[in-house]
Amino acid sequence: MDRQHLIKEFPQIQNLIDLKEFLWINPERKSFDEAAEAMSLGMKDIIEASERLERFAPFIRSAFPETEDSRGIIESELLELTKMKSAVEKFYGTEVAGRMFLKCDHALPISGSIKARGGIYEVLKHAEELAIGAGKLASTDCYSKLDSDELREFFAQYHVAVGSTGNLGLSIGIMSAKIGFKVSVHMSADAKQWKKDLLRAKGVEVIEYQEDYSKAVEEGRKLSEADPKSYFVDDENSVNLFLGYSVAALRLQKQLEHQNIRVDREHPLFVYLPCGVGGGPGGVAFGLKQIFGDAVHFFFAEPTHSPCMLLGCMTKTHDRYAVQDFGIDNKTIADGLAVGRASGFVGKTLEHSVSGCYTIEDEKMLALLALMTDHEAISLEPSALAGFGILNFFGSEEFEAYLAQNKIEAQNISHLMWATGGSMVPNEVQAADYRKGKALLSE
Repeated sequence: MDRQHLIKEFPQIQNLIDLKEFLWINPERKSFDEAAEAMSLGMKDIIEASERLERFAPFIRSAFPETEDSRGIIESELLELTKMKSAVEKFYGTEVAGRMFLKCDHALPISGSIKARGGIYEVLKHAEELAIGAGKLASTDCYSKLDSDELREFFAQYHVAVGSTGNLGLSIGIMSAKIGFKVSVHMSADAKQWKKDLLRAKGVEVIEYQEDYSKAVEEGRKLSEADPKSYFVDDENSVNLFLGYSVAALRLQKQLEHQNIRVDREHPLFVYLPCGVGGGPGGVAFGLKQIFGDAVHFFFAEPTHSPCMLLGCMTKTHDRYAVQDFGIDNKTIADGLAVGRASGFVGKTLEHSVSGCYTIEDEKMLALLALMTDHEAISLEPSALAGFGILNFFGSEEFEAYLAQNKIEAQNISHLMWATGGSMVPNEVQAADYRKGKALLSE
């Protein structure tokens, strides 16, 4: 189907072309039991990934002193937002019935973003397979032995590569270099300079492109395939990344229980996930569905200039088209979300599970960043505020119809905003974003 026929069949695409903030509700969402039948992955895969991360905890604890308090487990806190809730209600001129929470992945140790989950997991799994295959490690060993010159010398003969807009590159680069791999990060034009500088300071080769994320991935994959000892981390299609992200659901379940936050059909959890290519939010959403089933509802949030997942899910074409095919420029302040073509793997896996997708303007993300700093003293990067864009649609015909269809009482909802990155942003960059946001708030 060509683009004009697609626009005719899905006239709502015009909202994306016009760069309008837009909410799409998935008309083909099914019950969890029905959707799960078509999935090739399940809870056993998540548990296996979780157990692998526990095996690696002694290594992480040894190699990264900042994880000492958590004993090598990479996790973030769950925080209830009270001041920010009032601030965003005023900002959007709406009421948020129910409670509002923040999943603080911006503060994850080692690489400071949600990518510290999947990216680090995939590198560790690859290292484990190589070391066990060479007889240098057994699954029953204490994995702290990996933090040694002998193992680093062994890993130095291997190469890891990835294409990234920034945050995935940080997680892959930092962990790969620490283990001892040679590592190359292929960075798109959208990547922030400070992320490139940080990687180079860690001994990572950074290869820059003038094109966007898709080009960085394409070239990185091509160069990696030419080297038999090179391993390419494919953000678009990686099952390992996806499962690494999904482990967050097991940890979140314990946090919710610890804070006495009920999650069931009558007390649903609504999760708002900033979305680029889809691997991080998709993995988290998949894990949450496996645990909470129909009691969890998830929405993907994207910049108006990069609505690739919304485009793919709404038209069911997934990765066939890029936003640029419709004249959308894929230029956004939210560098981690600057992706023109969505992951077909994620889109197809979750096509009957996702509740909806929506877009938010760059200016709103910056203004919300300033509000978060002022009211909660939490510093985020712009993309981490995308989830709050859902408030633009509270009270809308589409959102109210969704609540009615699912027999949900708004006051019983726990709203969870996923903060995807921010703690590693240099002070001067954070200050510049804050000033821009404050200026927008004063207009």
